Amino acid sequence: MKRLIALFALVCLPFSALAAEGFTVLFKAQGTFEDVRDLVQASIEGQGLKINHTNQIAGMLERTGKDLGATKQVYGHGEQFEFCSATISRAMMEADPHAIVMCPYIVSVYTIPGDKTVYIAYRKPAATQNPALQKALADVEKLLTEIIRDAL
Repeated sequence: MKRLIALFALVCLPFSALAAEGFTVLFKAQGTFEDVRDLVQASIEGQGLKINHTNQIAGMLERTGKDLGATKQVYGHGEQFEFCSATISRAMMEADPHAIVMCPYIVSVYTIPGDKTVYIAYRKPAATQNPALQKALADVEKLLTEIIRDAL
C-alpha cells in the first residue's frame, strides 16, 4: 500500500516519472542534457551534500566499445553523480551493517540517441523486513526524489 501511495505521489509531480523496471526510479525532463545535469548537480550540493565522484558512463562505453568491437551507441550523454548523506547512511548502516552496499547513492542523468528527452534515474532500494532499515531506505528515496524535484 505504501508503495502504491508513493507511486501515486511521484506521478503527480510536475515532471514526468516513468514506471520502469523494479530496480530503478526514472524521471523525464525537457531541456539540454547540460542544463538538466547542472541542475541535478546544484540540487545535490544545495542539500549540503558533497559529490564524491562523477562517472562519465557514456564516454566509458564509447571508449571501451571500440576495443570490444561494439558499434551500438547506447547513450548520447550519460553521467552519474555519487554522494552520501552522513545522517541517512549512518541510520541505514546502524540498522544493518550489511547495508554498506547501498552507499554511495547514485543519480544518473542521460540521453538516448534519437530521443530528445533527458532522463534522470536512481537505483531503487530493495525491500526489507527490518523496520529500522526500511525507514532509512525510505529516507534515501525521499532524499533522491527531493533532489530531482528541486532540480526540475
